Amino acid sequence: IREQPIFSTRAHVFQIDPNTKKNWVPTSKHAVTVSYFYDSTRNVYRIISLDGSKAIINSTITPNMTFTKTSQKFGQWADSRANTVYGLGFSSEHHLSKFAEKFQEFKEAARIAKEKSHEKMELTSTPSQESAGGDIQSPLTPESINGTDDERAMPEVTQNSEPRAEPTQNALPFTHSSTISKHWEAELATLKGNNAKLTAALLESTANVKQWKQQLAAYQEEAERLHKRVTELECVSSQANAVHTHKTELNQTIQELESTLKKKEEEIEGLKQEIENARELQAQRDSLTQKLQEVEIRNKDLEGQLSDLEQRLEKSQNEQEAFRNNLKTLLEILDGKIFELTELRDNLAKLIECS
Repeated sequence: IREQPIFSTRAHVFQIDPNTKKNWVPTSKHAVTVSYFYDSTRNVYRIISLDGSKAIINSTITPNMTFTKTSQKFGQWADSRANTVYGLGFSSEHHLSKFAEKFQEFKEAARIAKEKSHEKMELTSTPSQESAGGDIQSPLTPESINGTDDERAMPEVTQNSEPRAEPTQNALPFTHSSTISKHWEAELATLKGNNAKLTAALLESTANVKQWKQQLAAYQEEAERLHKRVTELECVSSQANAVHTHKTELNQTIQELESTLKKKEEEIEGLKQEIENARELQAQRDSLTQKLQEVEIRNKDLEGQLSDLEQRLEKSQNEQEAFRNNLKTLLEILDGKIFELTELRDNLAKLIECS
């Protein structure tokens, strides 16, 4: 075996979502061993982690890599060869700092090794025999990366090891802006309908005015015809007084008709104004009534959602409290077992030394 683990720790392993490039996708269900390996024949440092027999991390450290701490217990680095970003969630800030220090140390060692390799190539003036596919390594078994003695003595703590990059599970499904947009679209449609009705009423009133104007024109034509007739009668008939009386009556009749026509036009204008005012008031009342109903419905929906969220929050808090109690109990049991195993190992070591 040309590769040996030089540092090991335990962490939850994540990879960036290849579709969104934003969310983290867990690649291990629980904390697994993450080890730094050194290939002495190729002078290469790698980060390797196995989940059972599956390699979930196989990243060669290069001088241009950077390990970034994004929170107190989470760190990440980008691997251009694997075309992904790896993330590690640790059980404590100490383990994260230790892993980051080792990353910087081995990155510097990789840089020095690369510089020495370039110097050797310049001295010998021979092309490098290392191909682009040189990352393919010998197969590893889970036993080869079980970690150092210090790491095996460390308890596997899974509490609070999840990274903060996990997506929020209880996002509220409110679409306030969409609701307001639909509300105003409905109001716009209502106003368009009222506008169409008012336009029809206006057209009808305009048609009535045109009809009255046509009647007035007909009355005027009739008056002119009567004037002509009166003139003819005055010329033809010798009964001037009777014709004059008839003319006066006709003139009075024409005046009365003109006065009546003016009154009708004024009444039409007044009715048109009243119709417009009535329709505006009706539209305002309908709009206010509709808004009031919508506000009441929305308030009821919000009250129901608030009550549901309060129940869900209370249930979630109870479940979290129970989960914490169970974890505390398991940790106490685990500490006892680890202590017993440590005593057993010490006793076995003493027996071996004595024998």
